[in-house]
Amino acid sequence: MQESYGASGYFSEAKASQKKENLQSKLTEVSVSDKLEGFRATKEHFRGLSFPTISSVGPNAAIIHYKPEVSTCSELDADKIYLCDSGAQYLDGTTDITRTVHFGKPTEHEKSCYTAVMKGHIALDVAVFPNGTTGHSLDILSRTPLWKDGLDYRHGTGHGIGSYLNVHEGPHLISFRPSARNVPLQASMTVTDEPGYYEDGSFGIRLENVLICKEANAKFNFGDKGYLAFEHITWAPYQAKLIDTNLLTPAEIEWVNTYHADCRRILEPLLNEQENEWLRKATQPLAVSC
Repeated sequence: MQESYGASGYFSEAKASQKKENLQSKLTEVSVSDKLEGFRATKEHFRGLSFPTISSVGPNAAIIHYKPEVSTCSELDADKIYLCDSGAQYLDGTTDITRTVHFGKPTEHEKSCYTAVMKGHIALDVAVFPNGTTGHSLDILSRTPLWKDGLDYRHGTGHGIGSYLNVHEGPHLISFRPSARNVPLQASMTVTDEPGYYEDGSFGIRLENVLICKEANAKFNFGDKGYLAFEHITWAPYQAKLIDTNLLTPAEIEWVNTYHADCRRILEPLLNEQENEWLRKATQPLAVSC
């Protein structure tokens, strides 16, 4: 993106310059999706993708289940948001992750929307709730930061992870849909936490991690119900230049910094020095705003 498209890159917010003319090899939604699949295919126990990769640029990212086709897909654009929702099937597990990034200079509106989505993402992550709570009750936690800005997203978070044929394995679900009222969450269930905001004709934002329900060490145990919380099993940095730290509380900034520190601790042994150099830069602590 930097060499061929004049992009400022993953870390810099400088305004993008013009892309090179007569590119020998263009980066498209399909070509970068295929490259990602190629990386995954080199890993032990790989058996294929979890689902067709949602690789989407600009307005296409506002289409929640967008599937790019070779003949009609968009070329990457340094001045537009890029959303990638992807995962793979392995004999020892199934993955599903979404990250939204910008390779140029994001607008203040894009940053505020991304930050609102992140606040909802964090709210669900730190939730502690009674045993027997349904996903319908928890869905509001991810929506509240968007509602405060008069925004909303059109779908809830996902089912559990694990089926060989379908990455989302019910019957539990975190969603506003009526069916989410029917099955209470229990310890050891997995869910995907994937709040998003989709602005038709402009851009889409989604952040997604896989979470495991676990028993919580709550200070009290009202009603002897037992309490649950979530534990992460997805580790990939969030793009700092899309985060408006002025919109985050100190506790939310601490959450991001702790998550990024865990990313470094878990991923560093698996990466070479060049990759670790990128990881260290991508996980630098966010400063607390005055």
